[in-house]
Amino acid sequence: MKIAFFSTQPYDKEYFTRHNSGHDLVFFEAQLNEQTVPLADGCSAICAFVNDSLNAATIKQLAAQGVQLIAMRSAGYNNVDLPSAQLHNIKVVRVPAYSPYAVAEHAVALILTLNRKTHKAYNRVREGNFSLDKLTGFDLHGKTVGVIGTGKIGQVFCDIMKGFGCRVVAFDLIANKELESKGIEYLPLVQLLPQCDIISLHCPLTEQTKHLINADTLRLMKPGVMLINTSRGALIDTRDAIHALKTGHLGYLGIDVYEQEEKLFFHNLSEQIIEDDVIMRLMSFPNVLITSHQGFFTDEALTQIAKTTLRNVHDFEAGKPLENKVV
Repeated sequence: MKIAFFSTQPYDKEYFTRHNSGHDLVFFEAQLNEQTVPLADGCSAICAFVNDSLNAATIKQLAAQGVQLIAMRSAGYNNVDLPSAQLHNIKVVRVPAYSPYAVAEHAVALILTLNRKTHKAYNRVREGNFSLDKLTGFDLHGKTVGVIGTGKIGQVFCDIMKGFGCRVVAFDLIANKELESKGIEYLPLVQLLPQCDIISLHCPLTEQTKHLINADTLRLMKPGVMLINTSRGALIDTRDAIHALKTGHLGYLGIDVYEQEEKLFFHNLSEQIIEDDVIMRLMSFPNVLITSHQGFFTDEALTQIAKTTLRNVHDFEAGKPLENKVV
């Protein structure tokens, strides 16, 4: 099967080529949208990523070109218009799990870096400054950590934070019995937020969770709280978070995702003027740490993403049941 890959990065070519067997892979750096659909001409399947635009107009064009399968190389698929895919009889598959450890461990890395300020210490020492002034952190041991969303990634994150000696509380629509047996307490969101020293988001982006963190929920949080997001950018109303940072109510913010990241992340913009005033304002805070959606970026995760995506395509081509079908 001929597959058109969009939003391709060098690592995509490396891992998909390494694990490919029999498929014709065509790689494009361009994001998929209504203007770039013609690049997929002659392909029966397209492989897309989180920032590609698979709206109704894009899917209609894909169907007209004979595309039968949308293979997301990600767990998330909120950028896909599923009713349009169904209307045009295009199957959508995804990678539901690649390495929950990769993302959970990155969330912990953000916590430790923000807390112990290792990024600042690194830069100081390189300049010959060995002062410890303003590098004070706090013990994670004994702190209360709130986990919003306890799927596979959230569950791994809970286990790691328990290992630090933290009290871990959680919010989800369905309580995880295994976590409860380990001492994780499930609470309503309004009860969880005021208790936590650290809050980490691990839930999917849906209509119900969009801007879950907003002015109202931020006000419920403890002053000086640390907020971590390695899930989806739009879980946080960024402007409300900026206001909370300015007032000092939000003590730390660590994000690997951003609501308007599609025009920024995965690109080298070091020689350009960044016109996004919101992220530039975020970057001006000394207590904000931003990474560009690299939580998934481990060898194990990239290998699993490539293998699962190619297996999804193979199963579709062979007429087998699609284990990872969305629609």
